[in-house]
Amino acid sequence: MKVAEAVGRALAAAGVRQVFGVVGSGNFHLTNALVAAGARFVAARHEGGAATMADAYARVSGTVAALSVHQGPGLTNALTGVAEAAKSRTPLLVLAAEVTEPRSNFHIDQEALARAVGAVPLRITTAGEAVAQALDAVRRATHDRRTVLLNLPLAVQALDVPDDAPGRAAPPPARQPVEPTAADVTALARLLERSRRPVFVAGRGARSPGARDALEALADRYGALLATSAVARGLFHGNPWSLDVSGGFASPLAAELIADSDLIVGWGCALNMWTMRHGTLIGPGTTVVQVDDDPSALGVHREIRLGVTGDVERTARRALDTAGPRRPGRRTAEIAEAVAARLLWRDVPYEDTGDAERIDPRTLNIGLDDLLPAERVIGVDSGNFMGYPTMYLSVPDENGLCFTQAFQSIGLGLATAIGAALARPDRLAVAVLGDGGALMGAGELDTVRRLGLPMLVVVHNDDAYGAEVHHFGPHGHPLGTVEFPATDIAAVARGYGFEAVTVRTPGDLRAVEDWLAGPRSAPLLVDAKVVADRGSWWLEEAFRGH
Repeated sequence: MKVAEAVGRALAAAGVRQVFGVVGSGNFHLTNALVAAGARFVAARHEGGAATMADAYARVSGTVAALSVHQGPGLTNALTGVAEAAKSRTPLLVLAAEVTEPRSNFHIDQEALARAVGAVPLRITTAGEAVAQALDAVRRATHDRRTVLLNLPLAVQALDVPDDAPGRAAPPPARQPVEPTAADVTALARLLERSRRPVFVAGRGARSPGARDALEALADRYGALLATSAVARGLFHGNPWSLDVSGGFASPLAAELIADSDLIVGWGCALNMWTMRHGTLIGPGTTVVQVDDDPSALGVHREIRLGVTGDVERTARRALDTAGPRRPGRRTAEIAEAVAARLLWRDVPYEDTGDAERIDPRTLNIGLDDLLPAERVIGVDSGNFMGYPTMYLSVPDENGLCFTQAFQSIGLGLATAIGAALARPDRLAVAVLGDGGALMGAGELDTVRRLGLPMLVVVHNDDAYGAEVHHFGPHGHPLGTVEFPATDIAAVARGYGFEAVTVRTPGDLRAVEDWLAGPRSAPLLVDAKVVADRGSWWLEEAFRGH
């Protein structure tokens, strides 16, 4: 057996069951070996799309996914998606063929590329150790929650595996939850006891039903309000004390209540500049606590009073075990009434600036939210528009929004939705894009159609890179570099086999309603011509981080 086949079999046996990529000569045999061993391979039209599909699949499914690419340009094409995954600590395995001969036109320092974007570089070095090294890559990805680049030199792939080499592969043991120390739990409980206005902010590390239940129980005991970072949106869906998202996307009421807290506890949450609005959501006398199972994450983004190293669910349950009598905290009738009446952005009054030619993005997303089934999974691209679908479209739980924004690249949204759709085939997948990102990733419209995904793609089309228009335009800068002639993106989608509709007014959304009621035999793209009269509410806050 050749190394390429042995590694493919070993990876599949170790739990790598979903692979995305673009196949070339260097990864042909490895990819086929994975498929023969039971993995599913999805061919993308570009390695960048494949990388983000794999990233999104891993996030939504909770399992490790793989990306398979050709040596050299196959890897460089994928780098933006790999960087997003690495920044998000996605358990992802990048399988890259590699040439080691410097005179080859495919030769680059792939190990250096991995380090440059924050991935962990590993390599298959010998035929005898190939299976063990492949399993180590899976272990690093899953146990350390890292994006791992496994380089597979062409010469080594072609070697015969020795008869006496270890041949069996088993999944690495499950990652064990980190138990907090008794002293840390006691310190956390004391701060909760002293607090009168606590709020819990849950992040990526709290995205599980067990963590949600534990946090809700602990919040009930101390009367805490609940919020999430953007990537964990939906975790507390349906809880009457949920403030939805903290940070730049927060509604006015949510921002007011969070800023008025005397204790903020970040649970598996970085409490970074986005989630805390550059610190403006932390009052001058507010105590800040951070709970994370990675000690290196504690206090990275802001000063904290207490850092607890521990699994979110375990820590919350240990704190609940030591809790005293129930305290009212912020669970008052006044706050309950305010949250019920004006927490959501769709409940905040606004002046509709749409006309017969262009629709207000707030009106567009409220209309879509009313039409779409509750069981949905949404992938959102980056740009001026992104706050509207992120906050105006509701999600059923923590797996309802796949938010690939750690690198703030545009063009990832469609691939994000494809990966999420494959991870959750029981839900309607919705990709929400800007016109710039839609045209960047248009090749993956073919992937949607080829896979037969009944997906809804919504494009907020303002014929520009809207973020730059609204950031630089008010200062009198010329905008010719970021504004474009009108593009009929609906026609582009029809060329890929989509059904498509152009939306200019709320009445045009009837076509979406008809598609939802029908067989959905083809995906639908909505080319929404949106007003471009202002930047979105979060844009000014976002550019403060540049």
